[in-house]
Amino acid sequence: MRAYVARIVGSRADADDVVQNAFIVAWRKLDTLRDPSAVRAWFMRIASHEATTFVRRRPVPVPLDTVEPVAPAAASPDDSAIRSAQLEALARALDSLPETQRRCWLLREGAGLSYDEIGQELGLPASTVRGSLARARTSITVRMEEWR
Repeated sequence: MRAYVARIVGSRADADDVVQNAFIVAWRKLDTLRDPSAVRAWFMRIASHEATTFVRRRPVPVPLDTVEPVAPAAASPDDSAIRSAQLEALARALDSLPETQRRCWLLREGAGLSYDEIGQELGLPASTVRGSLARARTSITVRMEEWR
């Protein structure tokens, strides 16, 4: 969830604040949760709404920065540099996607939501979500070809 919000708001520090606000909102709206088995999708909708509200209130747009991974203790400097370059390439590929495709991809791959849950989150039919994900995956595959 933090990674998804960070991609929307553009910074990990802001993402922490937004996720914390989402927890507060979820706690206050806990009585509106109709299906306890759908808590993940319900909470992701709240986090997405909080992130979107945060971005709308921000006076100056900030470019999305990359997620910096923590290198495993046994990783060599070369491995760390390659991994960092791969993540930067993925971030650029995601930034090049249209907003709907990027959000669908992040909700599916980052948050693990189903097509129906993504559709509910974004207000789209599941068939549109499937099409957006297919186009996003194709675009990312083409842009990441050099890393295969």
